[in-house]
Amino acid sequence: MPVRSLHLGALLVLAAMHATAAAQTAGPDLAKAKNCMACHGVDNKLVGPSYKSVAERYASDPEAAGKLAQSIRKGSVRKWGAIPMPAQNAVNDDEARQLAEWVLSLKP
Repeated sequence: MPVRSLHLGALLVLAAMHATAAAQTAGPDLAKAKNCMACHGVDNKLVGPSYKSVAERYASDPEAAGKLAQSIRKGSVRKWGAIPMPAQNAVNDDEARQLAEWVLSLKP
């Protein structure tokens, strides 16, 4: 019985690692596909802040993923300066959540 529990635990760890790796791969691909990279860089500010800056600002906020997903879908004003972020109507709720979770995974 202990061996079986060990195998189950190992499988759960591998599944979690796979999900994390998939999110890290899917995030950049989704950001490119939805044209997010036209205004945001991973490491550098373009029109909007870098994704790493966003991750750093929201690192201690337990509600960050929801807030970021909402900003992606509905847009935002004056969170990062004078240039507003327009609503991203081509991004659905699930995609916005995926993008937000990926951005938050970049925290230092």
